[in-house]
Amino acid sequence: MNSLWCDLPLAEVDINNYGHFNPLAIFFFLVFVVSSLGITYWAARHTHSTSHFYTAGGNISGFQNGLALAGDFMSAASFLGITGLVALNGFDGLIYSIGFLVGWPIVMFLIAEPLRNLGKYTFADVVAYRLRQAPVRIAAAIGSLAVISFYLIAQMVGAGELVKLLFGLDYKLAVVIVGCVMMAYVIFGGMIATTWVQIIKAILLLGGTVLLAILVLAKFGFNPMALFSSAAAKYAGVLAPGKQVSDPFDAISLGMSLMFGTAGLPHILMRFYTVPDAKSARSSVTYATAFIGVFYLLTFILGFGAMVLVGQDAIKKIGTGGNMAAPMLAEFLGGDAFLGFIAAVSFATILAVVAGLTLSGAAALSHDLWVNVVRSGHANETEQLKVARFATMMLGALAILLGILFEGQNVAYMVGLAFAIAASANFPALLLSMLWRRFTTNGAVASMLVGTISSLVLIYLSPTIQVTILKHASAPFPLKNPGLITIPLAFLVGIVVSLLASERQAQEKFAEVENRIHVGFDG
Repeated sequence: MNSLWCDLPLAEVDINNYGHFNPLAIFFFLVFVVSSLGITYWAARHTHSTSHFYTAGGNISGFQNGLALAGDFMSAASFLGITGLVALNGFDGLIYSIGFLVGWPIVMFLIAEPLRNLGKYTFADVVAYRLRQAPVRIAAAIGSLAVISFYLIAQMVGAGELVKLLFGLDYKLAVVIVGCVMMAYVIFGGMIATTWVQIIKAILLLGGTVLLAILVLAKFGFNPMALFSSAAAKYAGVLAPGKQVSDPFDAISLGMSLMFGTAGLPHILMRFYTVPDAKSARSSVTYATAFIGVFYLLTFILGFGAMVLVGQDAIKKIGTGGNMAAPMLAEFLGGDAFLGFIAAVSFATILAVVAGLTLSGAAALSHDLWVNVVRSGHANETEQLKVARFATMMLGALAILLGILFEGQNVAYMVGLAFAIAASANFPALLLSMLWRRFTTNGAVASMLVGTISSLVLIYLSPTIQVTILKHASAPFPLKNPGLITIPLAFLVGIVVSLLASERQAQEKFAEVENRIHVGFDG
């Protein structure tokens, strides 16, 4: 049976079909963009306060938030990047598929309920709850903005390549267009618009991925083993580990970053404030894990399907990072109509995730820095909304700039770096602040700053920047992902600095933290 499908004659993919004006693709794009702008108009009429802007007034149900969480998490890095990584590297792409998924039990059992019970708008609310507000919020904002910046790179690169592929537009112009549409969502619609765009996008993405996977498996008699056998027959070594991540320390480092980074992503943590209570926060994680689990397992089928049916050479000719493997697979299996649909879904994915990232960045700048540090908590609703919207414009401009600078990078890989920063800068301080009585302000600030700075420095010194981008012969730091060093370092620094000098107020208020974590609060 396997040999029969391995010998299946496959059509050659003509890459000249791509990068030209595609009426069907444009139609699907316009349908989604017009629909989502309609949602934004509706949401703008209901966004009257900072609570509505940041957390949709806390009125999203557990199921709705589960879909929105899945929509926020299943980014361009997942759909475009992992499919591309698997298509070009084979088995090693599974590290990303499984790595992104296994972080959710940590969120479920350690983070979701305490976060909902302790915070208001950002994860810094939790870390700063029993500590001195200003230094903790400044350090948290620095870490959050570093995570968001790297995450934005991946989304904007994916968006630029996608629009370039389908519209024939210049890459830079494509990035600018995506940035402007995203800013419109966030500035006018806030979290209400962002949530509903993410819910619609999650449904479309899951539906498109399932349909694409069925069409791939149909080519191989619905036998996944026949698909893998065909891949092995066409490209030697794709079923063996070591093609993408050859160093075992690099593999462990990447796995740690993907697992713990999920619990430190600002835009994911922010979603737990959109539900009315802790029970809804837990149920939303359950739903999200189910949706995300199905999706990530299917990306593996799509990656091998693209490898066999489209071919690695054709994928590389469209983009060295392999980010367009999924749309090319869709065109091969369903023609221009299916390409247009999958491209629109990918575009929806990017816009929704960028909107969520920008919103969390705006919250860090306006709520954490402006309101609680500069204004010491004394800023009226109108002022807060103005600052939040101005922060959104700044982050939108940053996203456009980063997208242009990092053209050609694989988007899943870039998100892996964002996870490393999140796991180092945010997760240790967040966990220690909730679980350890002796954790101090100085410990929190030291942990977040050391986690952020060490991650950024080691990423700069890694082969990714030094060899791939700067074209140097070698790199001072051997690992592509710094998590193996920076995550334990952030925990160690936070613990040691806290032990050096105790903080009486922080210890006394820990009982209140414990009570609210388990019992919740009114209002």
